[in-house]
Amino acid sequence: MSRFHPLTAAACACSLLISSSVSAGDAPADEAYFRDLAETRNYTLGHPVSPKLTPDGSAVIFLRGGARDPVLRLYEMSIPEGKVREILTPEKILAGVEETLSAEEKARRERQRQSLRGFTSFQLSKDGTRLLVVLSGKLYVVARADLQVAELPGRNWLDPRFSPDGKFIAAVSGGELHVIDVEARKERAITSGANGIIEHGVAEFVAQEEMARTEGYWWSPDSRSIAYQETDHTGVEARYISDPLHPEVEPARNYYPRPGTTNANVRIGIISRDGGETRWIKWEAEKFPYVARVIWKEEKAPLCLLVQARSQQDERLLAVDPANGSTRELLRETDPAWLNLDPGSGAKWLADGSGFLWATERGGGWQLEFRNADGAFRHAVTPREFGNASLVALEDASQSAVVSGGADPRETHLYRFPLAGGSAGEPLTREPGQHQAVFAPGVKAWLHRFELGDGGLGWEVCDATGKLLCALPSVAESPRAWPQVEHMRIRAGEREFDAAIVRPRDFKKGVRYPVLLEVYAGPGHKVVRLQPRAFLPNQWNADRGYIVVSIDGRGTPGHGRDWERAIRGDFIDIALEDQTAGLRALGARFAELDLTRVGVEGWSFGGYFSAMATIRRPEIFACGIAGAPVVTWENYDTHYTERYLGLPQENAAAYRAGSVLTYAAELKRPLLLVHGATDDNVYFQHSVQLADALYRAGKPYEFLPLLGTHMLSDPLLRLRRAQRAAEFFDRNLKKPAATAAP
Repeated sequence: MSRFHPLTAAACACSLLISSSVSAGDAPADEAYFRDLAETRNYTLGHPVSPKLTPDGSAVIFLRGGARDPVLRLYEMSIPEGKVREILTPEKILAGVEETLSAEEKARRERQRQSLRGFTSFQLSKDGTRLLVVLSGKLYVVARADLQVAELPGRNWLDPRFSPDGKFIAAVSGGELHVIDVEARKERAITSGANGIIEHGVAEFVAQEEMARTEGYWWSPDSRSIAYQETDHTGVEARYISDPLHPEVEPARNYYPRPGTTNANVRIGIISRDGGETRWIKWEAEKFPYVARVIWKEEKAPLCLLVQARSQQDERLLAVDPANGSTRELLRETDPAWLNLDPGSGAKWLADGSGFLWATERGGGWQLEFRNADGAFRHAVTPREFGNASLVALEDASQSAVVSGGADPRETHLYRFPLAGGSAGEPLTREPGQHQAVFAPGVKAWLHRFELGDGGLGWEVCDATGKLLCALPSVAESPRAWPQVEHMRIRAGEREFDAAIVRPRDFKKGVRYPVLLEVYAGPGHKVVRLQPRAFLPNQWNADRGYIVVSIDGRGTPGHGRDWERAIRGDFIDIALEDQTAGLRALGARFAELDLTRVGVEGWSFGGYFSAMATIRRPEIFACGIAGAPVVTWENYDTHYTERYLGLPQENAAAYRAGSVLTYAAELKRPLLLVHGATDDNVYFQHSVQLADALYRAGKPYEFLPLLGTHMLSDPLLRLRRAQRAAEFFDRNLKKPAATAAP
């Protein structure tokens, strides 16, 4: 399920039943505001991307585009001088030829929500002397010393990565895993048998989309072997997506498992980098079919698998013997509702293999534990009251862990905890906002990313104590003004919700404004965060004469296990209860909110909520925009849907109650559906199903089909979609609340 709610690509010039396309003359007076917002990607373009410290700690390698240019180029900055040199540009390699992407690479980027172009990632060899990039499916190795570029053989490469010793590169092409000798520039496939149904070295759809596992192979620490995934799609439903503008092009096939149907069969094998026989890892795969994490980093620590039951109520961390593929259990986790996957990378081993760190919600919230090599619990590293602990780095030398989190879920801070436990933690960041860090093994310096409550955004290099050494240069623009966001906790009955309000810049006391609820309301994603850039579109809407609000109710992360798992078996009733209760509480507190004129808008799960809210709560919501909504959960994917609702064969009532189709005939308010025709996450089918049900029930609605996927990146298309939404809300909210014909 998408964690974002940007709105996807090209808009057709008409809508169904009601035609209201926006011409340039209809554009809001401050069109430039949103155009700037779109062209700068919320003023993030031009900031460094994916920086890495060199092994000797003397430099930082990073990607960066222009302030309004999404093409990423490769740079190096020296420490502490801060001198920057350009290493390589896509223009130099392409020499005027347009960049091309294979269908597999496009799908991979869609799973990663990657819409930038050029060098979207890079690899740094262990000794720091070489860089690896991929462009238009071809591989290039760059020598840092003289910036010489060597093209490697082959094409249509996916997920290329150096071996730990830097002498080899593994990558996937044609469904097979290959190894390339960097010096000899020779490549060979080390797996075989891929045929369109079986593939090697690539994570299956639900692993990429829902488990945050993008890897399909893992180098051994000694660079001699590779663990890899074999995916067998036999029995998995295939879905076909056509490009409406090019009916002459054969539809793309995607294997997409729906709830209650067959998942891809995944097994993990170990093979020599030179090829040969695969040693298959043995575990109770029928009982634990999901491979959630594979960990193989430290030479003295074992290869580990984290496997989950299909119910996601039971998981096991297994240590593997690479010699014969046998496994032994290190620990198990169970939960009567569901188990969230660690937001980090799973078990993190000490270099000497004497133990590992493990994150768990067993105590009611995320907490970091230290465990012995056999998996036995030793002690807690973070206190239970710390809140939302996620491991950033394990520092063997100082026997400490850097952890992100903190008691306020609207912020993310960095702390250092001793592995011995018993400490409240040493804060590494204090300024209100979001803080992240990147550490490199054996390097005393570290990289700090900050996005502050005052709008400040950047990367800086710090020493071990947190002292600033230098800042990574940015060429990003800044907005003319930051949004005027008021964050608060609002009490509604026995519950308290995080909420945010954005008012017009020319706000006038005594005036009552129509209200827009910008919503997600689903699990796994928090909207109300101290992150000003996220509210820039809301300010645009507010300045057009609205008050824009966002509320995080039960089911959203950050408030502990019970708060999040309250929605087990119920995707909509609790969300509706909390969002409407929060709205009423805000209306009682702030007289300027006119709750007789409320519109709701969301994307993905937020689009689902918007459709349900418009239909089921007409006394609250005067109109709604449902962007890429999941309409029938039977037609979403297994891992996400079954985590919360179980199997449809066992809990048909929850699927029926959670379906928008169940209530379609009750629509009384204006509803606009927006959906990308080539969306391979929430398929176009969903909005078509709802449109058909509404049409059969004789209910007016509007439908804006888009020519694109689940993401939107083109600035003009973002602007046009925003204008279309603004026109819809103006028409239905800047007058007495509209009522559709019965």
